[in-house]
Amino acid sequence: MSELNQIISEQLSLVVFAAAVILLVLVIIQIIQGSKLRKMRRKYEAMMSGNGVEDLESLLIDLKNQSEMLEEGQREHKALIEAAQTKMRGMKSKVAMKRYNAFGERGNDLSFSMAIIDDSSSGVVLTSLHNRENSYIYSKPLEGGTSQYPLSPEEKDVIALALQQI
Repeated sequence: MSELNQIISEQLSLVVFAAAVILLVLVIIQIIQGSKLRKMRRKYEAMMSGNGVEDLESLLIDLKNQSEMLEEGQREHKALIEAAQTKMRGMKSKVAMKRYNAFGERGNDLSFSMAIIDDSSSGVVLTSLHNRENSYIYSKPLEGGTSQYPLSPEEKDVIALALQQI
């Protein structure tokens, strides 16, 4: 047993020194962690001050509710935009007109053809033929850029002009 006491007494200074080093490291870690915690607490208090919220949980719940309201508003706006785009596709937005002399020597450039077409190439072609004695107005429906009625070269030209528009 005396041998054991002798070994322990020889190593005791080493064990005490190691324990002191470990204790010193733990104290340093605790000081660093305390400093970080104080810094985080100051940031938290700065974040929470002035907004009337008592804790972080209620702040996050409020932010989530606001986010859901914004998403709902965004969905409504998207639906409105899609409805407007659908409606716009059906609008007759491509218009072209061509003036010409339909009767050669007997008239002047008061005759015209006008195409009013939507994005699906449906619409109408209006043609007015004018001479000194009379004026005639014709309307021909269009489906897919063609009509069930025969089209004059001027009417075909004005349809092509309207279809070229963006």
